[in-house]
Amino acid sequence: MAAVITRKFGEETLQFLGKKVSIETSDQKVYNGTLTGIDEKLDVILDNLDARGVLKVILNGSFVKEIKLMEKPFDFKALSDRLARVFPGLVKVREDVGAIIVMDKIKVTQAGIEEGVGLAADRVKAIYDEFMRETKK
Repeated sequence: MAAVITRKFGEETLQFLGKKVSIETSDQKVYNGTLTGIDEKLDVILDNLDARGVLKVILNGSFVKEIKLMEKPFDFKALSDRLARVFPGLVKVREDVGAIIVMDKIKVTQAGIEEGVGLAADRVKAIYDEFMRETKK
């Protein structure tokens, strides 16, 4: 049971990577920036900080009080459901790597098609583009 909980916590934490976060430390300091790294002890690396003159910071997890996600995470499930309607049984969600794999050869991330060419990749790109237009509204 503990392994399942740990895995789920890790999956949820991965959704914060590359997103704007606000981190409060135990001494009430607040850091706002893009989360670029995190480990199981909640040691974090922030980039693009709002603080003037600071480019990057590494915070020790033992001082992290809370981490707030400041932007909506990418909805891999909704996109994979849409892709599965066109490619039934051929869509795998890999949230651990932040990707959807279609037909074991087309890799889709929140940034778009990263791997794959051909007619199937073109169809996946069209579905992705439509999904992005609809979710931006």
